[in-house]
Amino acid sequence: MEKIPLTQAGFDKLNDELKLLKSVERPAIIRAIAEAREHGDLSENAEYHSAKEKQSFIEGRVKELEGAISLADVIDPAKLSGSVKFGATVALADEDTDEEKTYQIVGEYEADIEAGRLNIKSPLARALIGKDEGDSVEVRTPGGVRSYEILSIIYK
Repeated sequence: MEKIPLTQAGFDKLNDELKLLKSVERPAIIRAIAEAREHGDLSENAEYHSAKEKQSFIEGRVKELEGAISLADVIDPAKLSGSVKFGATVALADEDTDEEKTYQIVGEYEADIEAGRLNIKSPLARALIGKDEGDSVEVRTPGGVRSYEILSIIYK
């Protein structure tokens, strides 16, 4: 199995979600199913079917999180330096619009583009890996080819 790269913050977030599902969500859904059963005929009991569906989702998510945590390779970006690699916070300038953006390159389980956390498997992250400050990269996007200049690389 392939290791899953995560920052410590990403690993902690997955662990917290797993604990919440096991200690809060799972017992709550078991109570909801028991309560729905008391209402009689299960074939026409919408509460029961809804609770069973939610239970299925929770169990699937628990298995997914346990798998990800077992394969986690926690990487501390503060111990890294040099060219762009996992954990780097990269400031970019769009060469066409001069718009500046900053992204941290993270694993897929902690990626959140709105929060500036870029999936390492994304086209932009793949184009940035191995590059240095001042380098220019071209990325093929659905909207066409975009060019970015790397303004800075920080490991924190």
